[in-house]
Amino acid sequence: MEVDNPIAFRPTQKNAATILCADCGAPVDGTISGAFCYDCIKLKTDVTSGIQRDATLHMCRDCDRWLSPPTSWVVAPPESRELLSLCLRKLRGLNKLRIIDASFIWTEPHSRRIKVKITVQQEIGEGAIMQQSFEVEYTQNYQQCPDCAKSYTHNTWRAVVQVRQKVPHKRTFLYLEQLILKHHAHKDAINIKEIHDGVDFFFAQRNHAEGFVDFLKAVCPVSVKKSQELISMDIHTSTRSFKFSYSAEIVPICKDDLVVLPMAMAKKIGNISPLTLCHRIGTSINLLDPTTLQTADVSTDVYWRAPFRPLADVLDLAEFMILDIEPLGQSKGRFFLAEATVARASDLGVNDTTYYTRTHLGGILHVGDSVMGYHLTGTNYNNPLFDTLEESKHASHIPDVVLVKKNYPRKKKHSRRNWKLRRMAKDEGEMLPRKQDQEKMERDFEMFLRDVEEDSDLRAGLALYKAQKAQEEADAMEIEESDDGEDDEGLEIPMEQLLDDFEDMTMHEE
Repeated sequence: MEVDNPIAFRPTQKNAATILCADCGAPVDGTISGAFCYDCIKLKTDVTSGIQRDATLHMCRDCDRWLSPPTSWVVAPPESRELLSLCLRKLRGLNKLRIIDASFIWTEPHSRRIKVKITVQQEIGEGAIMQQSFEVEYTQNYQQCPDCAKSYTHNTWRAVVQVRQKVPHKRTFLYLEQLILKHHAHKDAINIKEIHDGVDFFFAQRNHAEGFVDFLKAVCPVSVKKSQELISMDIHTSTRSFKFSYSAEIVPICKDDLVVLPMAMAKKIGNISPLTLCHRIGTSINLLDPTTLQTADVSTDVYWRAPFRPLADVLDLAEFMILDIEPLGQSKGRFFLAEATVARASDLGVNDTTYYTRTHLGGILHVGDSVMGYHLTGTNYNNPLFDTLEESKHASHIPDVVLVKKNYPRKKKHSRRNWKLRRMAKDEGEMLPRKQDQEKMERDFEMFLRDVEEDSDLRAGLALYKAQKAQEEADAMEIEESDDGEDDEGLEIPMEQLLDDFEDMTMHEE
C-alpha cells in the first residue's frame, strides 16, 4: 500500500533575502531596496530637489502670444496642451526625470498666476524607483513681442500689397473685405490703410505678403506686378535689405455691369453676343447674354491681353415697371428666359412709351413689379466698342432695355436689419474724409447690403452675424409706437443662416 508523502512532491521555492529596515525595523527585500524600507527612503530622498518651484512666463497682451525662449512666440490658449508644454520646458533639471503626469491647478483668472502639478519618477537604486509629486507656480508678466512693436512704429514694413480697382464705387472692396475677414487672410498684416481707389496692406515679412497675394488670386480676377527697392547693403558680407511692393489691380468690371466685348474676343469665348451682362465675379468674369441665356467666362489672362471697360455700371440703372411678361420656357440654372413689356417709372402718367425686351429674370418677375435696368435707347455712350457694335451686323440685336435685377421694396429704416457684417480696422490717414466722400461711402455700403439680401449665391460665401437683441427690441418698440399704418416690407435673411459672434470665434480657435 502506497503512502502519500506531501514533502516529496512539494516544489522547491526560493525565499527572498528578507532584512529589517535600519530605521524603523520593518521587513524589506534587501536585494531591491537595500537597508531601508520605501517609507524611510521617501523621507530621506527628494528626487525633485534640483527643480525650481517658481518661474516666470512672458505674454504679449496685444496678440496674446507667449514667449518660447529664446525668441519664438507661440499661441497657447489658457490651460491648453501648448501652454502646459511651455511650462514644462521652462523648468531647469526636469529633463533628467521621467514625467508621469502634469496638470493645471485652478487659480483666479485675474491673479496672473499659473500653477501646475507635476508627477515624476527616478531610479534611486538597483531596481528601486521613486515617484514624487510637486507643484510649480508661474508668474505671468507682460512683454511686447517684436511684431506688435513694429505695428506701433512707422516705416517698419518689409512688404506692401497695394490693391486697386478703378471704378466709381467700392462694392468690390466691400465684398473682398468680407472674404478676408471670413478666411482671416489679414492676420499677418501689421497695418491696413485705406486710400481713394484702394487699400494698402503692410506686412513685416515678404512671405506673408506673397501668401496674401495668393489669396487675392484665388478669390478675384487680379493682375499682380512686383517691384523691390534696395534699402541697405553690407559690402563685407554682401547682405542686402529690400522692401517689396506688390501692385494688385482688380479688373474694373463688377457684378451687374453692362459689358460690350471686342468682336474677336466674343467669337473666341463661344461666339456669344458682344452685348452681355456680368452676372458674377469669381476667379474669372462670368458673362450672360440676357436675350439667349448663353454664358461665357473671361479669364484673367485673356482679359489683360485686351482690357476693356464696362459700358455702364450700377450707378446708371433706371427703374422700370413690368406691364406684361410671358415666359418662353427656356431656362438655365436660376435664369428663366421671358419676354417683357416695360415702361420707365418716371414716364408713368406722363406718356405711353413702352419698351419690349427679353430678360433672364422670368422666374421672379410678375406684372406690376419694379425692376432696375439699363435704358439704351436715346443714350449716348463714349465707348469705341459700342460704336463698333452699332456699325456691325449685330446692331439690329441691340435691345432698347436690358433688365438687370428686381427692385424689392425697402424698409424705411435700414437699422432694422436682423443681421450685420464685420468690418476691418483700417487706417484712414491723417485727414478725415470729406462730407461728400462720407455720403458716397455710406451709399456704396448700403448698395452692397442690398446685394447681399437679394443674391443668395453671394450671401453663401460671406459670414453674416445676428444683430444685437437690444437693437431689435428698440426697433420693435419704434414699430409699435409709429403712427403710420403703411406696410414696411423688405427682404429678410433667415436666422438659421446667421452666426453668433462667439460661435465664429469658437470655430476659428478649433
